Amino acid sequence: MAVSGRFVALLAVAVVPTVLLGSGWAGLAWVGVVVLGAVLDLVLAADPTAVRVERRMPRLARRDAVADGSVVLANDGPRRLRGLVRDMWEPSAGHAPRRFRVDVPAGERRVARVRFAPFRRGRRSTAGIAVRAFGPLGLAARQRVLDAPAQLVVTPPFRSRRHLPSRLARLRELDGETTLQLRGHGTEFDSLRDYVRGDDVRSIDWRATARRQDLVVRTWRPERDRRVVVVVDAGRSGAGRVEDEPRLDTFIESALLLGALAAAAGDRVDLVVLDDAVRARVHGAGRTDVVRRFGEALATAEPALAATDWDAVPAVVDGITTSRALVVLLSGLESVGASGDLLAVLPRLARRHAVVVTGVDDPAVALAARGAAEPAAGNEPPARPRWRRGGGGAGLPAGPRGDVYRRAAAERTLLDADGVADVARRAGAEVVRGVPADVPPLVADAYIRAKATGRL
Repeated sequence: MAVSGRFVALLAVAVVPTVLLGSGWAGLAWVGVVVLGAVLDLVLAADPTAVRVERRMPRLARRDAVADGSVVLANDGPRRLRGLVRDMWEPSAGHAPRRFRVDVPAGERRVARVRFAPFRRGRRSTAGIAVRAFGPLGLAARQRVLDAPAQLVVTPPFRSRRHLPSRLARLRELDGETTLQLRGHGTEFDSLRDYVRGDDVRSIDWRATARRQDLVVRTWRPERDRRVVVVVDAGRSGAGRVEDEPRLDTFIESALLLGALAAAAGDRVDLVVLDDAVRARVHGAGRTDVVRRFGEALATAEPALAATDWDAVPAVVDGITTSRALVVLLSGLESVGASGDLLAVLPRLARRHAVVVTGVDDPAVALAARGAAEPAAGNEPPARPRWRRGGGGAGLPAGPRGDVYRRAAAERTLLDADGVADVARRAGAEVVRGVPADVPPLVADAYIRAKATGRL
């Protein structure tokens, strides 16, 4: 049972006769009338258990985007349903409206439009729908929570999609689909054409030249139908926060952009989400479904505090393909101690595959290493450091001793990251480093370089 604001307001009216007549009996009589009306409302109200709920909603929704759905309420009872309905979604689903009024005659149904604007990825769920059925007087209502479970998978926002058109244009240039001729790119034979000044003499086809009595060169194009294996580190490296987001979100954006680009180029793309075990896989995604399949697999990925099992990566890659592939390890290169397992597995991978490793730089660390403060609110520029002059204090910023230690720690962090990157390069991997917003396009550029140079 539930009472309305009208019921409370009518009860408050009992104060008027009590004050004017100087007797409490009139007020009590008024209260009795109001309570009797509420009881009558309960008797005449529709039975909430006779209401059937159907949902029509998308299975997937993108974070920071809007998805539409609807709720169908069917009144199977003998009385008219006048009431208030509350759909009990998690707040992060961005469900609106959360409450709506309904008026459903007996034996009929009504459709309520709902909208989802989720602001967290993952699986969002609802326990059911609360139906509050009022009587004709609108004083009291029957209330019941109806079972109507549902789930909405919120996929990553894919903000790096804006970099896709420019990278696709570069791929078309490599493939000869534009008027721009790039000589010497690609490894797969395309066609023969007449020699023009500036062509690489190594591309001359001497047999065709002898037949035609004129210089003829071979043209090449990037090979298609190659394998690209994307490994997303969902271990403790992905849990570290950079610019108020976990590194895992940067890895996800990079995986989505690379998957869309490679699939558009005609390559087959595989995804592996890994911490201490393989958490998700996508096998052989194509051009039409790569973003959807990647987004669905990465929607529920959460960084674990366990160490990533990098020793399992060569076996996972061998299980996907036995031919040469581009293996992209989306992780963070921090220090030799934290990245030791990753560095140990790189030589094995680089012997058979082209390997790309990512590193995510923290802009706050770079600012601290330069002795600058973090930007204040309102986009104010960082304060310039003040320096002590003189012998012993030269080169040290003025201020508390802790500032000096913080700057030294930041310098040490950057040196460790540079050292790990050098070790990875010596192991045969290409290292891509940058701030979170720059990592996805840098990974896409590394893929284009691999296609252009024939490493893939």
